[in-house]
Amino acid sequence: MINKEHLKRDLKRLREQSPLVHNITNYVAMNFTANTLLALGASPVMAHAVEEMDEMTRLAGALMINIGTLDAQWVEGMLRAGNAMRQRGGVTVLDPVGAGATHYRTQTAWQIINTCHPTIIRGNASEIMALINADIQSKGVDSTAQSSDAVASAKELAQRTGSVVVVSGATDYITDGTRTEQLCNGSPMQTLVTAMGCTASSVVAAFAAINPDPFEASVHAMALMGVAGEKAAKEVKGPGSLLTAFVDIMYTITPDQLAAAVQQ
Repeated sequence: MINKEHLKRDLKRLREQSPLVHNITNYVAMNFTANTLLALGASPVMAHAVEEMDEMTRLAGALMINIGTLDAQWVEGMLRAGNAMRQRGGVTVLDPVGAGATHYRTQTAWQIINTCHPTIIRGNASEIMALINADIQSKGVDSTAQSSDAVASAKELAQRTGSVVVVSGATDYITDGTRTEQLCNGSPMQTLVTAMGCTASSVVAAFAAINPDPFEASVHAMALMGVAGEKAAKEVKGPGSLLTAFVDIMYTITPDQLAAAVQQ
């Protein structure tokens, strides 16, 4: 079960420390992700030039690598940044967007895993399953499976890689191969907002920057994502206004409100 005192502590700590989160993320996600991190209290940077990876990584509290809009030069930067973060013992979160949709995406995800040894891997059910089973086919960046279908694959991936694995969906699952937590907050409307999953990976990175336990940090981050989405959906008529309401709630939610709303 989630430790609600630790959850409240981490939200307070994140806002006090304002960790720099280095995001190598896709064009679609950059604006929403940056605004969410700023509202939460973190400090986002979106840098992808190979030439500045070493320096930027030294400044960052955590690195988030998102393969949503791939090209060869971006992959080079991802590998360089991830390897630099690994060498300094820092936190890297990998979002294997669209793994299973094409061989290139799946192969790139595994290249990053094998080179950079990410601390945390966060994806939807199809993406996580595709990393274990090459026969799994995803629908672009959308999942064709329920999050519960991916629990066994998530545990296997965690055991194989040493990473904490997060599966997003109607129910979120977080596992380190031994421990597994599930969270039931959120709204179906969140699936209609572009970059919600990508932003979740960056929020996970922000929490992992201030909590040395990546499993607990991932649980806390996903709890906040679910609660914020659920609260935002109650205030709006559709996904367009959900985006704005979600960012507002990231800014206004208190640790006590967050802890009270968590459902497992």
